[in-house]
Formats: sequence, structure tokens, C-alpha cells
Amino acid sequence: MIGILSFVGFTALVAIISYLATRKTDETTSDGYFLGGRSLTAGVIAGSILLTNLSTEQIVGLNGQAFTEGILVMAWETLAAIAIVITALFLLPRYLKGGLTTVPQFLERRFDKTTKTIVSALFLSGYMVILLPIVLYSGGLALSTMFDIPNLLGIGDTEALWLCIWAIGIIGSIYAIFGGLKAVAVSDTINAIGLLVGGLFIPVFGLMAIGDGGILNGLETLVASHPEKFNSLGGPSASVPFTTIFTGMMLVNLFYWGTNQAIIQRALGAKNLKEGQKGLMLAAFIKILGPIIVVLPGVIAFHMFQGQLDNPDQAYPTLVNAVLPKPLVGFFAAVLFGAILSSFNSALNSSVTLFGIDIYKQYFNKDASEATVVKYGKRFGVLLAVLSMFIAPFIANAPHGLFGYLQEVNGCYSIPILTIVVMGYLNKRIPALGAKVAIFSGVGLYIFYLLLKYFVVGPESLPHFLHVMAIIFVLNVGIMMAIGKWKPRPEFYIQNYTKQVDITSWKYAKPVGVGICLLVVAIYIYFA
Repeated sequence: MIGILSFVGFTALVAIISYLATRKTDETTSDGYFLGGRSLTAGVIAGSILLTNLSTEQIVGLNGQAFTEGILVMAWETLAAIAIVITALFLLPRYLKGGLTTVPQFLERRFDKTTKTIVSALFLSGYMVILLPIVLYSGGLALSTMFDIPNLLGIGDTEALWLCIWAIGIIGSIYAIFGGLKAVAVSDTINAIGLLVGGLFIPVFGLMAIGDGGILNGLETLVASHPEKFNSLGGPSASVPFTTIFTGMMLVNLFYWGTNQAIIQRALGAKNLKEGQKGLMLAAFIKILGPIIVVLPGVIAFHMFQGQLDNPDQAYPTLVNAVLPKPLVGFFAAVLFGAILSSFNSALNSSVTLFGIDIYKQYFNKDASEATVVKYGKRFGVLLAVLSMFIAPFIANAPHGLFGYLQEVNGCYSIPILTIVVMGYLNKRIPALGAKVAIFSGVGLYIFYLLLKYFVVGPESLPHFLHVMAIIFVLNVGIMMAIGKWKPRPEFYIQNYTKQVDITSWKYAKPVGVGICLLVVAIYIYFA
């Protein structure tokens, strides 16, 4: 009962603070609703980005992989810091100079309206079929298990899962659809603090349990007992082979942190470039520490429960129940609930943005006022949320675990979109035709690879999906360059400065960025 009360109390507190912080924001305008009035500061940006990224499919999934393979899976976390630095130094100044609300807006200016529409449709289909249902399913499963909903309410496991999924979906929709970006960002910031504190509790209490009350003793015992779990270099058969760090891994991270609307929208809402860069650099530094929360507990669970678990994904919740003091379970569940909501409502808010700005106003009502765009964007968000809630329970049969499934399937649209965004900025003569061909070739080739891998020759006969992503990226770049030579734009593309925010760079951006990258390299060398 204490756990449930603390869960409800903390969740209600976040909602009240978010309401009070956003009630004066004018959300009848696009900037007010979609970008929080372009008023977000560094701390809010960093907190919102981190919690948008961190959710149950990552916490449970990565710790499950760490239970099996050790810290080599930290590549998903640690290497993200380098991608965030690149985004802060290269992409964000260009985004803010153009006054962008969505990434596809740039593609319209750089190429044409059709390119923008295709990319928006890819994002929306990915959110509806892949991201939103996976977040809902993993979150519903975690909460159902943590509170033992089947026994509490006297219902079956399937019914409990549906109940939790719809509860998360409805509450998340209220934040995202009716509160706009600023409500999402404020609630994210509060929950990010709670998640960092609560997430650190798990490895701390876990190490104390192993080390007879001493954290350092527990760490020494863990390293001495399982040295193989502390090797950062994955072999060819690992889920993250070391060689993929230099191919598809960096591309996936750059797409996610630099072009994914659900993530970059927080930085697009920055009050100026300095705050945006500070926020991204802070997020990058904290991301380096991420493995303490999403990898180390899996190794601790291996030490404590090896041979006892039927499924590696049970490692994290089992460890939580074993080491966390009972009065803290409700607080941690509330924080975890916040992380689930964050990933869901952030993706949903971005979907509403993409539909309202890039599709509704473009094709349904070109003369629509900003208030009308926001209204119809919200209606689309309700429809998308309901569809995702229906799809989510069927994700249970996803192959290779939720986290691996998410990363692999996302390749259908991540690499094509990254290619045309990067080349759109780097080469000023590539025409719209080059972007369209790259999108369709990238999507088509990757789908062909997945069909070949799972329905024809088998996973063992083909290269790792991260290597394939890198190959497709290089092919797409070559295609765009060739078309640029064959049928170049009549004139160079010139990006205009909209002067919506100040784009003076933070004077310490480059040295801090270099320092973060060197720290990542040092960590890999240390654990090699």
C-alpha cells in the first residue's frame, strides 16, 4: 500500500508542476505548442532529451543483454555522446538558422514538397507501427509485473497487460496532445532527475548486496568473479561486434540524436543556439554515465541470479525486487512510469507536429490558421494514440527481444533519412530527384535485406545489420552524388537566416565537445 501511495503521489506532483509551468504559454501558435515558444533552456533540453531516450525497452532490454554479454552493449549508450556532439556542432546551428519546426521542413526548402511529405510519412509510419507500440508494450509489461496487477485485480496476464497499456497511452496522450511540447519537456525534466536518482539506487544497492554492505567491495567482487563481463570489445557473434562501432553504429546514433524528430525537437525549441548547444553537451556527458543505469545492473544480476532466470529480460526487474528497500519501490515505479510516459508522449507530440505542419497545412488546408493547424494536429494525435494502443499487445512476439528488434527494424527509414539530411547540407547541387531515389533505394534495399535474412538464407549467412546499414548509406551517398553530377540543381542551395533565435555559438562548444569525445575513447581503451 505504501508503494502504491508513493507512486500515485509522485506522479500527481509531476502533473501539477507541469500544469503550473505551462499555463501561461500561448499554445494556439505553432511555436507555442510545438516548440514551447522557443523558450527552452539548457537544463530543460538535456533533461527532456535524456528521458525521451531512456525508457523501459532500453532499461530492461539493455540490462537483459548485459546479463548475457556484459558491458560490450554499452556501445549503444557511450557512443551516443559522440553523435550528440556532432549534432550540437554541425546540425543544430543549421537547424536554428533556418528556424525549423520539423526536420522535414528543411527537406522541403532544400529539395521539394514531395521529399518532405515522403519523409514525414516515413516518420509517422515508424512511430505508429514500431516505436509507440513497443514503448507501450514494454511499459505495460513492466508496470504489470512490478505491481503484480493480475493478482491485485484478480485478472489474467493478458487483461492486465491491456489495462496497463491503455492507462499509459491515455495519460501520455493527455500530456502530449493537450499540453504541447513545454508540458512534455517540464515533466521530462522532473522525471529525469528522479530517474537518475532512482536508477542509481539499483546498482548501488546491488553492489552493497554483493559486497556485504560496501559498494567498492561489491565492485571488486564483481570484476574478480566475472572479468569476461567487463570487456568492451564484442566478438563477431556478439549483438554489437566491435567492428560495427566504425560502421553502422555511429550512423544509427547520428540519425537518432541528430535527425529523429522526437529527439531533436527539444533542441529546436531552444531560446538560442548557446542554450541548445549547452543542453546537448550536458546530455552527451550524462549519456556517458548511462551504462551505470542500463548496463551495470545486468552484470550484477548475472552474479546474483545466473542459472535462475528463464529470460534475460527478467534480470532488471528481478534485481529491483531483490535489492531495493520496499518503501522505495513505489517511488521507483513512479519514476519508471515517467520514463515510459516520456518516450510515448514525446514521440506522439512529434507525430502531431509532423502531421499538422507537414501534411495537414500542406495538403488539406493551405490557408489554415496556426490555431487550426494545432487543432487538427491534436485530432490526428488522438487517432495515432488509439491505433498504437491496439497494436502494442501484439508486439509480444517480436523476435530477438524488444531492444534488438527496435534497432534493426528502424533501419528501414533511419539510414535513408540520415543520408538525405547530411548530403542536403554538405552538397548544394544535389537535386530533389537525388533525394527521392536515395529514399526509395535505401528503404527498398534494407527491406530486401530483412526479407532475405529472416525468410530465405537465415541470419547466420548475412552480415550484421549495422554493417548493412553502413553499406546502404555509402551506396545512397554515391547515388545522390552521381545524380548531382548528371542533373544538378540550376543554382546552389543557399540557407537563409530567419532570425527567429540568436545563433551565436557557445564559445566553449568545441573544446567541451572534443573533451567528451576523448573521454569516450578513454573509456573504451580502459575496458578493452
